[in-house]
Amino acid sequence: MFKLSEIKELIKLVDQTTVQELEIESEGTRLSIKKPGTPEVVSFQQAPQAVIPAPQVQYQAAQPIATGNQPETASNAAPAADASSSLHKIVSPMVGTFYRSPSPEAASFVSSGDKVDEKTTVCIIEAMKLMNELEAEIKGEIVEVLAQNGQLVEFGQPLFLVRPD
Repeated sequence: MFKLSEIKELIKLVDQTTVQELEIESEGTRLSIKKPGTPEVVSFQQAPQAVIPAPQVQYQAAQPIATGNQPETASNAAPAADASSSLHKIVSPMVGTFYRSPSPEAASFVSSGDKVDEKTTVCIIEAMKLMNELEAEIKGEIVEVLAQNGQLVEFGQPLFLVRPD
């Protein structure tokens, strides 16, 4: 069963990100949150008692496609070790697949050394077949790209290091 405070926090998190819809099922209860403009804004329902457990699925990280969108290594990124305490981390707002560009043949949204502002799109996180653009939300310079193209990323995982302006 979901607590009201948990539901409020999830609504707030969905509202602050580019996620359009979130569905969670736990202990026989399903919660679905959709942003305005979709038919249902929030729905809450008890799942049937005869729930068949889903088969165990093992995830394997996707292999990057050789398109030049490979992560930048420490050798060609600006030195971050000395000033790491002053760097801002752009983290993943959800579990999903990290993409550096809008399509395999397109150039990366950002690379090390690029200047960004609050509205600059830095990557796409694909979750539940939805492509969610992630914005920098800070003005500065990309110091390092921490995730590989096609990599499965976790909630809160650092994706980029940014030197704030």
